[in-house]
Amino acid sequence: MIEKDTLWIVIFCLGLGSFLLRFAFLGFVGDRPLPAWLVRHLRYTAVAILPALVAPLVVYSGEDGGTDPTRVLAALVTLGVGISTRNVFAAIGAGAAALFVSVYWLG
Repeated sequence: MIEKDTLWIVIFCLGLGSFLLRFAFLGFVGDRPLPAWLVRHLRYTAVAILPALVAPLVVYSGEDGGTDPTRVLAALVTLGVGISTRNVFAAIGAGAAALFVSVYWLG
């Protein structure tokens, strides 16, 4: 069990670290133009973060950290619809529908 003081220290340190990472870009270099190569790489940050957040939830979502086939199916449907239509809302809707069908109807 984590003590209350330890938890607050961890929360404070993570918040401070998050602030310093953002301030490094906004405070120190916010008024200067960034190099073209850095701007090109920063454009892909959001595209890289979303799969990094979603992948562990899909792969380790089953019992005891195993893989849940219904979530893998929904993720594959989402990926397929997203690639074929290039429409985020269609991909999200298709993935949600696949998850709903696989959980409640195929159960």
